[in-house]
Amino acid sequence: MSGTNLDHEAAASESFDSIRAALFHPMGVPGVYARTAQYEDVLQRLSALITRLRDPRAEVLRFPPVMSRAQVEKSGYLGSFPNLLGCVCALHGTEAQILQAASLHEQGGRWTDALEASDLVLSPAACYPAYPIAASRGPVPAGGLLFDVSADCFRHEPSRALDRLQSFRMREYVRIGSPQDVLSFREQWMTRAATLSAELGLPGELDVASDPFFGRVGQVMAVSQRQQSLKFELLIPYAKGVKPTACMSFNYHQDHFGAVWGLHDASGVAAHSGCVAFGMDRLTVAMFCVHGLQPRLWPDSVRRALQM
Repeated sequence: MSGTNLDHEAAASESFDSIRAALFHPMGVPGVYARTAQYEDVLQRLSALITRLRDPRAEVLRFPPVMSRAQVEKSGYLGSFPNLLGCVCALHGTEAQILQAASLHEQGGRWTDALEASDLVLSPAACYPAYPIAASRGPVPAGGLLFDVSADCFRHEPSRALDRLQSFRMREYVRIGSPQDVLSFREQWMTRAATLSAELGLPGELDVASDPFFGRVGQVMAVSQRQQSLKFELLIPYAKGVKPTACMSFNYHQDHFGAVWGLHDASGVAAHSGCVAFGMDRLTVAMFCVHGLQPRLWPDSVRRALQM
């Protein structure tokens, strides 16, 4: 690595430390933070901007941070990303058994050894609950379906990096319909994302990408995903000379969720799906990294876009 790149990375690390100190409070676990009012104000303004871009036909759904374990298993997430999934566990049994397990902590023991999985997992992505809900309503109508969803999500990848939180907010627009419907939707949002990043004063660049599939088989899946251009990302460098961060993604699932959940049109053909995902925390961190810690000093065009 050249001296110039090392200098850039050192400067970026110092900048990230100042942002972390100003906007976050540690909670004892890497990648999990309390957020300040200033940070939340910018995130909510970003969310409002995304809402103003929403197709009026979209159905709005706001999901809790947990979802059905059975639905995640059926969706295929466990097979593709088992290393990232978090399961909600609890103490089960009689009152005496639960009290006995809980008392192990006071005795210096491991009460967690008595935990058993519940029927919930932490939501790994905002869109996953939308597909079984859509399927429960019967055939996909002509013209397809469109959802605006969001959730607090979790992925088990502990890190001090501000662009890789374990607990983070995700907003998504989800399109279900014919291949033409979904691809047109994705293309429209890829074009719109370039305009959005320019309005926010962020140096974004679109590029083909792949999901972090697990294991050797996952590596083959990632290559196939790239070859078919099923996933693109909007990459934003938090500082000059450092590796950019994926802050938005544009995904085409083909008929995967249609086949899994029995989503089909009136003629019985499996529906296709796709989504555009906004990493709300990553976008918010990008704003502070690029424009500084004082929003009142941000460029006028950026402040107008956020209605400050």
